[in-house]
Amino acid sequence: MPIDEILMDAEEAMNKAEEATVREFSSVRTGKASGALVENIMVEAYGSQVKLRDVAGITTPESRTIAIQPYDVSTIQSIEKAILCSSLGITPTNDGRLIRLFMPEMTEERRQELAKVVKKMTEDGRISVRHARRDALDKLKAEKKDGASEDEISHAEKEVQKLTDKSIGRIDEQMAKKEKEIMTV
Repeated sequence: MPIDEILMDAEEAMNKAEEATVREFSSVRTGKASGALVENIMVEAYGSQVKLRDVAGITTPESRTIAIQPYDVSTIQSIEKAILCSSLGITPTNDGRLIRLFMPEMTEERRQELAKVVKKMTEDGRISVRHARRDALDKLKAEKKDGASEDEISHAEKEVQKLTDKSIGRIDEQMAKKEKEIMTV
């Protein structure tokens, strides 16, 4: 495998780890309403499990309210049940056509717990980036055995480390933003 291809694969894997970590951050509730909190809840509809965003429109009419409008009113009971069974810990209000979720005020203790959750997600993201680095370095060692020059391998290893540092830095930036959001809302 050419060295350039190894570097491209490593960068792609690190970018995917970053994106996955940032996506996970969006699922952490901050006390402010966001459709991302509920859009991936699995709902029993039409005989199978589907994501909430596929069976309903999700809006935030106010800063602490999420409104869920089913495309088909017959699925409203299933949506309500899925929300109750989810880990959100919010009881939905159902008026027969629309489901509303009112976000409660968060306590300082809950904010600190959520900050810890975000730090754990961040560490998981860093670990994924490091796995991509390790895989790239292993491939470079294999290239070395196949006859690539010492200089090429050394330069490529430094590039892999630069990619790793950049990815971890961006994950840390996103963590800092999310922590600030959690602690100041």
